[in-house]
Amino acid sequence: MGKRYLLFFLISLALCSNADTRATAQESNGRILVNVNLVQLNVAVTDSKGRYVTGLNPQDFIITEDKIPQKMATFEEGNGVTRDLMSEPSVAGNSLGQPDSAGTTQPVSGSPHSLSGAQSLSAQLNGANVFILFDTSNYMYRGFAYAQDSIADFVRSLEEAHKIAFYSYSRDLSRAATLTADRDQVLRGVRSTVAGDDAALYNCLLLTVKDTAHYTGRKVIVVFSNGPDNASLVPPEDVAELAQSTGTIIYMISTQAARDEPVSTAVFERMSKATGGKAYFSKNWKDEARAFASIRDDLAHLYTLTYYPAPNPNRGWRRITVKLASKDQQKYRIRTRDGYRLLQQAQLSSGLSAVSTPEPDPQE
Repeated sequence: MGKRYLLFFLISLALCSNADTRATAQESNGRILVNVNLVQLNVAVTDSKGRYVTGLNPQDFIITEDKIPQKMATFEEGNGVTRDLMSEPSVAGNSLGQPDSAGTTQPVSGSPHSLSGAQSLSAQLNGANVFILFDTSNYMYRGFAYAQDSIADFVRSLEEAHKIAFYSYSRDLSRAATLTADRDQVLRGVRSTVAGDDAALYNCLLLTVKDTAHYTGRKVIVVFSNGPDNASLVPPEDVAELAQSTGTIIYMISTQAARDEPVSTAVFERMSKATGGKAYFSKNWKDEARAFASIRDDLAHLYTLTYYPAPNPNRGWRRITVKLASKDQQKYRIRTRDGYRLLQQAQLSSGLSAVSTPEPDPQE
């Protein structure tokens, strides 16, 4: 039975298409081969006091992948307009036109990929898609209404987000509101939640990351958890790896119940950091509100950079490094995901099969 669900997951993930993992995903000996044609990075730049550094330009960033220099394709600061660097005179004509060993074709100046194709890509990358994942397990019996209020306030405050989805989880995942621009629909989903069973956070977070792979642009998952995972069948490392490879940022907001459990604390911090997000641990509802406000502020100040990977024979884990060009700027701190894997090990079991609604339609 478990093999049947694994096969279903491999087939469904192979059908996903998005700006970060476009085109091909093939099964090979239980692995998923993802041919990455465009890599999107969400980069936070802060000073020593944690204040956001604004006003940076594309030439201020240096991107390498496995120490191979990369040429930026698009650039966006905060919620501003996405710049198509491939059509600008200083950038156009610098990209190669030969496929690398992984089958990734680099666009040529004057081709549809570098001009009209890139312009349509810029339009696709505008806006943020935010997925909220709410813990409704039996950990949440205390403070349930306060948590709902905090999430509802967060939804109302996301004025710049393009679309929002609201999911909840206990042992299973419930897609109460799939990705939509209708805030009222999302708020109805928040108010409809009820406390449930044990917490299978990593199972349900994996399914949520899989949903984000259907969409282009900045993709964010905000998890509100009230305790450690006690029912999942997949390890958190698999969740983090899939999030990195799909360019999905994970923010974790948890209460003191998880903070008091050292393993969960380490996992939450490690997972969020690996994807370019943050982990917050709240002692009360005021801390929760501050955490949501911090995430909203973070999203408004991220730089979004994209590039087509230069030829690279490495078909496994590719390490990404982002630095600032000038010596004066190197005092600033950079936060972003640190890489992605072309070969992804898909580990799934029958415990992930039960969801409340069909998978979202990316055309909605």
